[in-house]
Parts: sequence; structure tokens; C-alpha cells
Amino acid sequence: MRHLVFIALLATLPAHAQQAYRIVGDGIALPLAADGDISRGRQLVAARDPANCILCHGAPAALREGGVRFSGDLAPPLDGAGARWTPAQLRLRLVDSARLNPQTIMPAYFRTEGLTEVAAAYRGKPILSAREIEDLIAYLSTLK
Repeated sequence: MRHLVFIALLATLPAHAQQAYRIVGDGIALPLAADGDISRGRQLVAARDPANCILCHGAPAALREGGVRFSGDLAPPLDGAGARWTPAQLRLRLVDSARLNPQTIMPAYFRTEGLTEVAAAYRGKPILSAREIEDLIAYLSTLK
């Protein structure tokens, strides 16, 4: 019951204020928003803005076959992400990957506190909304 109250409270907050989440082990078990949408997540992975996933990650085969080009090789390829990590583990990697690897070059897509060198216009605002995080998780979880 506490989880349902937490999710309901979280859903009423504006996107920039949705910073409440609980890290357990190597993941964030509770969704940040309602169920993610696979199609929207796929679009976010393929787009250069706002997530820009394929700047560093190799694009999944389905996106490459669909014409997405010029993906990166600085980070693990996204193919197999759903087999390598649980939704909770993916959520933490998206929210704040530095919790798992302080030397990471991956940005904190949802965490806003404690960041340095953030332009004034972007301070206190997450790169991705809670819904966008969940959309990415829905899509990445299909990549087995």
C-alpha cells in the first residue's frame, strides 16, 4: 500500500520536481511514472535529442536496420540491454549512472541535485521526464 501512495504522490508532482526515488542495491525498483511505452522509448533511443543515447551507445539492430546511422561505441551497445539488466537496474542507470560508476561519462538523466557545470537555464531540471525514463526502460527491456 505504501508503494501505491508513493506512486500516486509522485505522479502529482511537476516533472522538474519528481526527484523522489529509492535506490535498493543496484536498482530503483519502483517506477518513476506510469508504465512506459515501448514505441515512445524506441523513438527516444533513435533521436538525437533529448536523450541522445546513440551518441555513445551502439544502436540496436532493429534501429540500424531501420536507417539509424552513426551510433557510438563509447558505451555498451544497447542490443541485449534487456537481457543484461532488470528494469530496476536500467532505471538506476538512467536516473543516476554515477551511483554505479563514479567515473562514468553518462549523464544523470533524472537526478538534478549535486551536479556541477550545469548551465543556469538547466539547473534543477532533469534531462528526461519520469515518463521518458519509463518509456526508455519499456523499450530497452525488449532488447534481449
